[in-house]
Amino acid sequence: MSTSVDDAYQRVNAALLARGPGRMLPDVARITRLAALMGDPQEALPVVHVTGTNGKGSVVRMVSTLCAAAGITAGTYTSPHLQSVRERFVLAGRPLSRRRFTELYDAVAPLVALVDAEVDAAGGSEQDHVTYFEFLTAMALWWCADQPVDAAVIEVGMGGTFDATNVVRGDVAVLNTIDRDHPELGDTPVAVATEKAGIIKAGGVAVSAVQHPDVLAVLTREAARLEVPLLVAEHDFAVVSRVPAVGGQQLSLRVGERIVEDIALPLFGAHQAANAALALAAFAAFLGDGFAGIDDDVLRHGLEAVTVPGRMEIVHRYPTVVLDGAHNPHAARTLVPTLEEAFGTADLVLVVACFADKDVPNILAELRDAVAHVVVTTVSNPRAMPADQLAQLAREVWADTPVPVAQCDTAAQAMAHAQAVALDGAVILVAGSLSLVGEVRQLFLGDVDDDDELVLLPDDDDDDTSDEFPLDA
Repeated sequence: MSTSVDDAYQRVNAALLARGPGRMLPDVARITRLAALMGDPQEALPVVHVTGTNGKGSVVRMVSTLCAAAGITAGTYTSPHLQSVRERFVLAGRPLSRRRFTELYDAVAPLVALVDAEVDAAGGSEQDHVTYFEFLTAMALWWCADQPVDAAVIEVGMGGTFDATNVVRGDVAVLNTIDRDHPELGDTPVAVATEKAGIIKAGGVAVSAVQHPDVLAVLTREAARLEVPLLVAEHDFAVVSRVPAVGGQQLSLRVGERIVEDIALPLFGAHQAANAALALAAFAAFLGDGFAGIDDDVLRHGLEAVTVPGRMEIVHRYPTVVLDGAHNPHAARTLVPTLEEAFGTADLVLVVACFADKDVPNILAELRDAVAHVVVTTVSNPRAMPADQLAQLAREVWADTPVPVAQCDTAAQAMAHAQAVALDGAVILVAGSLSLVGEVRQLFLGDVDDDDELVLLPDDDDDDTSDEFPLDA
């Protein structure tokens, strides 16, 4: 890569970061204005819109690989990223190159400046300017309009109603399991569900995972109000059978009356089987009557091609190092049986860092009985809990156990310590924060690829796009 391209990329990355990645404003006024200045490209783009407390990213990637297997070119927009912001924009399995990311930024920046100026003229301050996530979302809308894509699969950043992604038309609204997570969304699952139900749009279809009855009641009321069909797990679609297998699991899934058998899903855990059923139902809803014409082999190929970085991802052997972005109690609770299924009785060395605004005591408590050694650290993020504070919480959780708790200042030091104490056959689990997963992933796998993204032209003679997947963002 040329120095000029790298310098330009660093320039735009710094400009984006200056807007404060953690700054959030509870309305869609700025992104709505930005979209209007761009000509509302989202109005012409079919969209599968995905929300939920956990599993959003997995479902996005599954829907995208199903699209690819069926010859549908889908651009995906996800968040957060693990190593590079370019991972959020994926086409044909490839993240944006630095060059293309810089071009997108420079195209959208004058419009963002105009919106910021309008905010100032109305008496606002810099804190009311377009946010980091809104800027990226505007870039995603521009990018999808500029590419030869048939559809977009978009992950909600946080919540639903007031998330910047909610300017899309949302032909299919996907609602994965809803629980408490971000305090800004409410302190009960029902309050969170009320916010997340905001992605359901008139004229679309809503597809829901298994929910607490009170949460499902919220979704049902909103779907009825908008006269939108609501498809619900265990009723309208389901996991028919699931058998753990080497490298993942063997599944049979049902959508309506149709059963697709012998799916070799290369992901671990019952929760990923449920995600696969949800993704298949969302894909069926997206295609409508056209779903009946898709061969079972195409559906199998789509789900068998999926990868989900940072979710039960093995990045090293001897000792085995597993990365999982579990960063709330619900995700940590789901992780424990998944680890047991994948690794049996192997000793687990936990390397953990958390954000200070998370329910850290309960995240650790969910992992309490599963691990044999704990190494706490921190990450390079202003939201991160200091290592000494996390170490104190960890010692309280494991106080009446023989599990030792060590403290390291950096992820690299923590991994070195974990590898030193891991006995033969032990597994090192990295969890508690996606930022930590990203830092450790960088240590083992290096930089995200910078090849130019693959562009599929409308007159492309090769109809088999499946080999260009799975997604790796």
